[in-house]
Amino acid sequence: MRQRVLMLLCILAAVLCFGYCLMTGLARSGSRFYLVWAAAGLCFGFLACAIRFDWWSGLPALLRHGIVLLAAVGTLLFVVVEGCILSCYHAQGEEDLDYIIVLGAQMKESGPSVVLQFRLDKAYDYLTENENTICIVSGGQGANEPCSEAEGMYRYLVGRGIPASRIVMEDQSTDTSENIAYSAKLIGNDQAKVGIVTNNFHVFRGVQLARHAGFENVCGIAAQSDIYFLCNNMVREFFGVVKDTVCGNLW
Repeated sequence: MRQRVLMLLCILAAVLCFGYCLMTGLARSGSRFYLVWAAAGLCFGFLACAIRFDWWSGLPALLRHGIVLLAAVGTLLFVVVEGCILSCYHAQGEEDLDYIIVLGAQMKESGPSVVLQFRLDKAYDYLTENENTICIVSGGQGANEPCSEAEGMYRYLVGRGIPASRIVMEDQSTDTSENIAYSAKLIGNDQAKVGIVTNNFHVFRGVQLARHAGFENVCGIAAQSDIYFLCNNMVREFFGVVKDTVCGNLW
């Protein structure tokens, strides 16, 4: 009975993963990370088969222990990293910062993607309330983008009434670590008070990258995110934190 319940749960998990993969894929976010959900669906399908045909008991004991240990370590790492991400999820920054850095995301022919528009709207609100703050819009041009992310962000903010003199474009970066590093060169002062504007799930990594780049007075400013794609974004961010940690960009 217990094995049957576990098998059914694995089948349900596989169906949900494949369904979520299809939903996120149809959104055409510009990233193929959604395929990780198809991979997860295949893994759950394999587990369902393993339970159904009792493959587990046929494995050598040492291999079974190794798999359990690896799964436990992976789960613990995931929980710790996600806890760090959630610790900055509602960050609102400080008033009268010298600079805010708006991290880039996909630009479409029609304008900023939903994710990027959330960031820009948050930056707009901050800039209208703090009139002495300078805004750096950071992001280069990807192969599937009509212009650099920085240029698209510049146009959006100027179009909403932010003076062009308050906006500086950084249009060479290709990822978050370069967003921060290249923006830091434009600021040229590690004592400046800086806010990192990005979506809530992305704030922790943005702030840690800024600290690693030398900023001593940095805070996060969290924009909202699309609730339907939050699972995808949180899992993707887990891998982003791990990657930047391994590359020595965070600590």
